[in-house]
Parts: sequence; C-alpha cells; structure tokens
Amino acid sequence: MTLEHVYTSPPALRLSESVAQLAAWVADAGGIAHRRAAENAGFTLGVRRAAVRTEAVRRVRRDWLVVDSAPADLVTAAENAGSLTCVSAARRRGWWMPDDAPGGIHIRLDPHASSPVTDVTAHWTLRIAPAPGHGLLDSVEDTLAHLATCLTPENAQIVWNSALKAENLTPAAVRRVRWRTPQARACADRASDQSDSGLETILVVRLSPWGLLMRQQVVLLGRPVDLLIGERLVIQVDGFAHHSTSAQRSKDVAFDAELVLMGYTVLRFTYAQVMHDWPLVERTIARAIAAGAHLAA
Repeated sequence: MTLEHVYTSPPALRLSESVAQLAAWVADAGGIAHRRAAENAGFTLGVRRAAVRTEAVRRVRRDWLVVDSAPADLVTAAENAGSLTCVSAARRRGWWMPDDAPGGIHIRLDPHASSPVTDVTAHWTLRIAPAPGHGLLDSVEDTLAHLATCLTPENAQIVWNSALKAENLTPAAVRRVRWRTPQARACADRASDQSDSGLETILVVRLSPWGLLMRQQVVLLGRPVDLLIGERLVIQVDGFAHHSTSAQRSKDVAFDAELVLMGYTVLRFTYAQVMHDWPLVERTIARAIAAGAHLAA
C-alpha cells in the first residue's frame, strides 16, 4: 500500500470535513459572514456550494452565509441588502438608549435600492462614511445622522453623548463631520463627552436652559461627582443597576455626608425618578437653587 493510500482521505470525506469547518467558522464569526471573507479564509466556491446544498449553512441573497445562531437583526439587514442603522445600530454598539426609543429593525438603504422584503424601518440615504467590514452595520457617523432625525431632539442628544463616550470620540471630532441635516448639526454643536451615563446627559440637556454654570465629573474629595451646579450644588444619579451591594450604597452615603460637611448640598436621584418622575426631580433641584444651594457661602 502506498503512502498516498494511507494518508489521503476519500474526496467525499475531505469535502464533508471542509463543509463542517466552514459551518464552524461562520458560527465563530458571529453566525453570519460575507462570502468574500469565507473565500479569504480559504473556503473554495465548491465548499461553499456544498455547505449550502447540505444545509450546513444558509445563503442569504448572493453574498452572505448564515447559520442558525446568526443574530436576527443582522440577517434582516442582509436580506434587504442594507445595513443596520439608527436605533438598531446604536443598540448593537451598546450605546445608551432611552426607554421610549423606537423599536423594530432600522436599516439604511441606498436611495435607488429595491424596497425592503421584510418589515423594517428604512432610511433611504447615501452614506456619510464607509461602513466597517462588509457593511452590515452602519458607520458611527451614519448611525448618529439617522438618530438625529429619527428621535426627539432630547433623546437624540442623549444617545449622541452616550456614543461619544462609548466610541471614544471628542466633540471636536463630530463637529468636523459634514452633517447633511440641521438636526445632526444641532446635535454636533451640543455634543459632550463628559457624561458617564445617559442619565447624566438627561440632567444636563433638560437643565441647561436654566442658564446656570453646570460641570460634569468634577473631582471633589478625590471622587468625581455626576453634576455640579454653580459652586456648591451636587447632583448624583444612580444608574439602573446601581447599588447592587449594600457596601456600595454605604460608600455613596458616606461620600455624600463628607460633601455635606464640606459645605456642599447633595441631591441624589434614582434611575426610576429621572426616567419616570422627572417633574419631581426638576422641582427638587429648582427649590435648591431658589434657596441658593448652588452659591458659594
């Protein structure tokens, strides 16, 4: 028996192994992969066709290979020859999203593209910037542009500021972008990267018309505070998952007490209060300002 007979597998077996490897590779790539990426990874046209024929993978349109674990939103974008954008891309990128933001899947389509084949919210625009990878997820800039026109001005600003923090962008960088709508230009003009959470942005956006000096993440007694109004009024907001332990709560209470002893007024609000009882929050802060709590002694 020759060495070739000993070490060479039958062609059918080799093909089935390659098909299994392709399916595993697509799964590792997130459940959906472009055919060019598969080709660059060494999977030939014959292997890709065999994988589709044996249902090891599914082909979406001409370009995408999909397995059962593929995220539904990305598959929907591929089915419509578009890219995730607006709130869909923002959620996928992990940006903070208001509770009342629109649901559903939002995709960007070229102005002369075919109508969507599934139920989506379509944004018919040319791209501001090239999309990363093979284009299933819109660029940061295009996502921001669509958010500016799809959300209320307040919610758009909240998400924009969250994006700056998450994507390590500066306000100067977003102001240099050639935005095509007045809504996006307004968001860029007001953009800030100082908020650690969307809750902080809500406070700043809603209170800024008062015309008072407001500073975020000012370090007092060795720790940053969420918002300092004037010289002495500290506003702290607890996120949705904040205070998961009593120890953390105790540290926050002790820190607030230290600030009070140093002459600051401290108002601390919960996620539920900011999101669902804003009039109470606003009235409480207004009363503190009326009493001069923001002024230095």
